Amino acid sequence: MGSAKNTSTPSRKDRIAEMRQADRARERRNRVLAVVGGAVAVAALGVGGFLLFSHTSDGSADKADSKPWPAYKVTEDGEKVWGKLGRKHVTRQVDYPMTPPVGGDHDEAWMNCNGDVYDKELPEVNAVHSLEHGAVWVTYNDKADPADVRKLAAKVKATPYSLMSPVEDQKDPVMLTAWAHQRTVSGADDPKVKEFFSRYVQGKQTPEPRRRTPRPRATPRRSPSWRRM
Repeated sequence: MGSAKNTSTPSRKDRIAEMRQADRARERRNRVLAVVGGAVAVAALGVGGFLLFSHTSDGSADKADSKPWPAYKVTEDGEKVWGKLGRKHVTRQVDYPMTPPVGGDHDEAWMNCNGDVYDKELPEVNAVHSLEHGAVWVTYNDKADPADVRKLAAKVKATPYSLMSPVEDQKDPVMLTAWAHQRTVSGADDPKVKEFFSRYVQGKQTPEPRRRTPRPRATPRRSPSWRRM
């Protein structure tokens, strides 16, 4: 009996010691897991913040900075006039709310506008840059009278800081556009044509006036399918 009691008592103590040691090991393991988990969470937050910062610091940042378009007013004789427009140089396409556009963010390269007449549609982002420097842009669609197109082309060719091109999606057959100004005219003989050119070719509305005849620029980076007449 005594022999059996003496052998069982150490065994129970050993089991208790093993249980306590296992408990301490679990506690240490839990503490380690908690520390590692916290570090992972912090790292994840850091990576998420970096990715968010990177997303807003790459080429999409200029898109995020875009401001709402100002409303326009219509004068008594039908000319549309916009408020202050954005003027950032961007590398993306711009969703202009009017056709053709009257201003706004645009490409860093402008279309040649030294009396240039094009027979293909132009990249809007490049034509808008021409407007920024005081050009008047004459546009027409397939409803325009061919005789009017020829007369207007002759006027543009004789006028530095002007350009002309077709815009099939525009509302009216013949339209005239300067920075923040636009009107429809009935044709080449409409008196408003001369008035518009006189007022807006390098006019007071020009954000960046240039006092010399514009020099030719390199082909815009988007390789538009246009050519001059």
